[in-house]
Amino acid sequence: MTSASLKVLFATSEVHPLIKTGGLADVSGALPAALHALGVDIKILIPGYRQVLDRCQHATPFARLPNPFAPGEVDILEARLPDTSVSVLIVAYDAFFNRKGGPYQTASGGDWPDNALRFGLLSYVAAWLGSARNTSAWQPDIVHCNDWQTGLAPAYLRFWPGRKPPTIMTIHNLAYQGVFGPEVVKALHLPAESFKIQGLEYYGNLSFLKAGIFYCDRITTVSPTYAREIQQETLGFGMHGLLHERRSILSGIINGIDTQEWDPQQDAYLPQRYDAKHLSAKTQNKTALQAALGLHSEKNTPLVAIISRITYQKGSDITLGVIHELVREGVQFALLGSGDKVMELAFVELGHAHPGRISINIGYDENLSHRIEAGADMFLMPSRYEPCGLNQMYSQRYGTPPIAHATGGLSDTIVDATAENLAAGLATGFLFSAMTRQACADALRRAIALYHDPKGWRRVQIAALGRDFSWENSAQEYLKLYRSLAA
Repeated sequence: MTSASLKVLFATSEVHPLIKTGGLADVSGALPAALHALGVDIKILIPGYRQVLDRCQHATPFARLPNPFAPGEVDILEARLPDTSVSVLIVAYDAFFNRKGGPYQTASGGDWPDNALRFGLLSYVAAWLGSARNTSAWQPDIVHCNDWQTGLAPAYLRFWPGRKPPTIMTIHNLAYQGVFGPEVVKALHLPAESFKIQGLEYYGNLSFLKAGIFYCDRITTVSPTYAREIQQETLGFGMHGLLHERRSILSGIINGIDTQEWDPQQDAYLPQRYDAKHLSAKTQNKTALQAALGLHSEKNTPLVAIISRITYQKGSDITLGVIHELVREGVQFALLGSGDKVMELAFVELGHAHPGRISINIGYDENLSHRIEAGADMFLMPSRYEPCGLNQMYSQRYGTPPIAHATGGLSDTIVDATAENLAAGLATGFLFSAMTRQACADALRRAIALYHDPKGWRRVQIAALGRDFSWENSAQEYLKLYRSLAA
């Protein structure tokens, strides 16, 4: 089957630039666009949140079906993803989706109480479009589900009679599993026989994600190392046994990044653009960043950046200790992020204790994130686990070598600066294995030592700048998977 004849439904709960809370939205916007460029007839399926409807006011009717969970009908509207020719199908049911607040939570921060029905409907529509119930002219050859919010689609297709296109379940973060009480099984029109260990039952509850993992035809996750890690108890979040049992259909495909948006040669946010042949211009970005953040203007002082959610998962507790230790050795730090309020306060107090050496910026600023990537000398990512990660790829693309815990996608995308890799010109960053403050600090000191060897440091920067993290590579891997399933 050629890519031009492949029809793929890409079901997701968020897609950039229509609606975004995290990395899933970036993947859901970029991967379908890359697949479309390869000739795949792909349509993205997304709920009709208020933000989506506002951005897609010229959407046209595509299909209509009764809402199985509430009164009335569900309209499926078709629009285009902004600045692309990729089709977006919108599940329009105002009572479920057209409301103030975020996709998953109310404006006050609590989960929507009807999330099981809301994302049950998204899964139901994905299955409906793939099934014989869909009487439209377009019927997918593959239904590609993403994270727990679409996890029931493979279950519906398994139990419905008639046409059953192959299904893929992509796990972006196993920690989020869509767990609800057993009473929702009946409300979601799932057969009683599905509520068992060999099914969607999960410690007495229903898990959307387990349903997807159990009933799908192929499982993917966002890096090869993470695909192995989630089969172990430490990072399996209670599903390691099932994932190990299904390991023959489990694979990891590394995410890409938007190489147009993240390109130091054409980044409009930067005071000075640069490339591998003009790395001296990166120093001008550092000087401008130090001035903007209130740091001392010290050309030869290593400036370490952190752009991260401030959470235990991201190793923010480790980061606090490392900053406290290394700032006394003459290192500068710049942090941009938000999250745990107690740790936020600890970072702010640390910044106040070391003016001119530590800059703490609570919140998120797209402009500043680009300027930090370009102006910093190195980038710190001590995540306890990281399914894929993006900032380590952004950093390498900007010639800012990352220092990271050797886990998940960080292991797969960073070439550690061992003596052998340095001699071969392959090193692009620094990895540490033990998740301890000492191991992280030692890796940072290893980076700082090389930083003071300008020729050695330049070789690492040039190797990092030469990495290809474009979405085309990932799209080619998914295209191979689609073809194998469709065949």
